[in-house]
Amino acid sequence: MKNEKAVVVFSGGQDSTTCLFWALENFGEVRAVTFDYGQRHSKEIECARKIAVELNVPFKVLDMTLINQLSANALTRDHIEVKTEEGGLPSTFVPGRNLLFLSFAAVYADAFGARHLITGVSETDFSGYPDCRDTFIKSLNVSLNLAMDKQFAIHTPLMWRDKAQVWELSDELGALDFVQEKTLTCYNGIPSTGCGECPACTLRNEGLAKYLTGKSAGAAK
Repeated sequence: MKNEKAVVVFSGGQDSTTCLFWALENFGEVRAVTFDYGQRHSKEIECARKIAVELNVPFKVLDMTLINQLSANALTRDHIEVKTEEGGLPSTFVPGRNLLFLSFAAVYADAFGARHLITGVSETDFSGYPDCRDTFIKSLNVSLNLAMDKQFAIHTPLMWRDKAQVWELSDELGALDFVQEKTLTCYNGIPSTGCGECPACTLRNEGLAKYLTGKSAGAAK
């Protein structure tokens, strides 16, 4: 695939940055597309931009603020309250986000002759989000190909990895320190290890601790 082009759906967080390094390892030309959907802080977009510039990856921001106009959620409100109603989805779920992001990423990719789309969704650590499931991705892939008469391939390098395994992949790609220090996962807009309290930080930091513990144990044998 080294002679082919790819687009990474990119937020500047741990998962998408790991996917960006994975794409750079596997494709000849890589571009990153970030979406402004009215998220609570612009730091996410600026973090993504800085990473793309540092890695010399062409970077595009698309205006998707219509999502915020249609549906309020914890990621677009002024004060975040993360909760899950009984039998429902977490308040951090943004309806239609991955459906729209990947659809627009495909249109963007087609404009410069790319057929590979990379996204950091995971069914292992997906918090119950329906648009992070493998079945959804496969279904959307077929729909995009039919709708645009193309042969896109959606890649999900993290689909079956928990957070510790995502850290492992970043280490294998030589990007562990980069991902630790320069990404933004925190719901409160704090880079690196974040606030340490929100669910995103807890998942990220516990995964890192688990990976590093396992790595140390393996090295000691």
